[in-house]
Amino acid sequence: MASWRYDGLDRSGAEASGVVVASDRASALRLVQSRGLTPLKIESDDAPTVMARPVAMKSAKAQESSMGSTQITLPSWMTLGPRRPTLSRTDMSNLIRELATAIEAGLPLMQALKIVRKQAPGKSQPVILDALIAKVEAGQPLYEAMKAFGAPFDDMVIGMARAADASGRMSEVLHQLADLLDRAVELKRELIGATVYPMIVAGLILASVTLLVTVILPQLMIPLAAQPGMILPLPTRILLGFAWFMSNFWWLLFIIVVGAITGVKRWLQDAEHRRMKDYALLRTPLLGKLLRDVAVARFTRTLGTLVSAGLPILQSLRITKDTLGNAVLMNAIEEVEEKVTTGQSLAEPLERCGFFPPLLIQIVNIGEKSGRLESMLLHAATAFDRQVNSSIKIFTKALPPILLVFMAIIAGFVLAGILMPLLQLQSSLGG
Repeated sequence: MASWRYDGLDRSGAEASGVVVASDRASALRLVQSRGLTPLKIESDDAPTVMARPVAMKSAKAQESSMGSTQITLPSWMTLGPRRPTLSRTDMSNLIRELATAIEAGLPLMQALKIVRKQAPGKSQPVILDALIAKVEAGQPLYEAMKAFGAPFDDMVIGMARAADASGRMSEVLHQLADLLDRAVELKRELIGATVYPMIVAGLILASVTLLVTVILPQLMIPLAAQPGMILPLPTRILLGFAWFMSNFWWLLFIIVVGAITGVKRWLQDAEHRRMKDYALLRTPLLGKLLRDVAVARFTRTLGTLVSAGLPILQSLRITKDTLGNAVLMNAIEEVEEKVTTGQSLAEPLERCGFFPPLLIQIVNIGEKSGRLESMLLHAATAFDRQVNSSIKIFTKALPPILLVFMAIIAGFVLAGILMPLLQLQSSLGG
C-alpha cells in the first residue's frame, strides 16, 4: 500500500486536499470519489510535490505547479522535421484507454491528459501528449489537436475523438475507440498466427526451388539440350531463363522490388488512387467480406452512440464517416448524407449504395419508422460484432491452405520442368 496526496473539489465547488492510502493510482481515484470529491490531482506522497493553490496574485510558475508536475513547453516534434514520434496500434490503444479511464473517474480532459502524461512510457508517448496538452490548453478540442499533430492519429482515431467530443460521452466513446484498436491488433495477431506455419513451409519450398532452379537444373538440362534433335519443353526453357537471369542480374531484381514498393507508396498518396485500392480490397474474396463486416460493425455502433446522445442524424453521419477507414465507404456515406439532406430517409440511400448488408437496411428502416433508431442500431452492432468474429475465423482458417496451394502450384511447375525433358529423352531413346 502507498500514500497518495490529492487535490479536488467538493460538491459546492470548494477546494479540498488530503491523503488516501491505496495500492495504486486507480484505487486512490476511487477512494477520493467515494468521499464525494472530484479529483483534480493525485500524486504519490513518496515523491516531493508543490501543493500550490491557484489564486489571482500567484505567479505563472506557481500556477503551473498547482496543475501538476508536468511542464508545458514547445512540443519537441515541431523541431524534429520529418522524424516525428509515432505509436504502434497497441500503444495507441493503451493511451486511449488510460485517457478514457481517467475521464470516467471524473477528471476533466486537461487533468486526465496530464495524469496520463506523468505515467507515459517510452520516448514517443510523452512527446505526443505534450503536443496534445499544449493544443487543448490553448482551447482546441482533442480531435483538432490530434489532427494538427498528424500520424499516428489516423482518420478513424480523429473521427472517434470528434464523436466523443460532440456526443458528450467522452469516456464511453474513447473506450469504444480503444476496443476498435484492440480488435485491429487482435486481427493482425490472428492473421500472423494463422500464416506462421504456411509461411515457414513456403519459405522452405522457395529456398529449395531457388537452389534447384539456379544450381542443379542448368547442370542437368544444358547438356541435355545439346543432344541432336532435342527441343526442351516450354516450362524447362522458362526455368532456364529464370536461372540465367538470377545468375547474371540478381541485383536488378532487388532494384525492381525496391522501386515497386516506393512507386506504390507514392501512387497511394493520391486520393483517387487510394479509392481504387480500397475498392479492390472490398472486392477481394474473403478479405473484402472481412473488411466490410468490420466497417459495418464500426459504422453501426458509432452512429448508434451519436444518435442516442441526441446529435442530429446529419451531424452523426459526418462524424461516423471519418471512422470507417475506407475511402470507398466514406464516399458512399457522403452520398447518403446528401440524400438525407434532401429529405429522404436514411435506409433508402444506404440500400442503393450497395455496400451495406440487408439486415442493417432493415434495422435502420424499422428504427426510423418506430422512432427507436439509436437503440436498434446499438443492438444491431452487437450482432455485427459477432459477424466480424465469424469472418475472422473463416479468413484465418482459409488463408493457410490457400498459401499452400499456391506454393504447390509453383513446386509442380518446377517438377514439370524437370521431368518433362527426361520423359521426352526416355521416349526418344525407346523409339
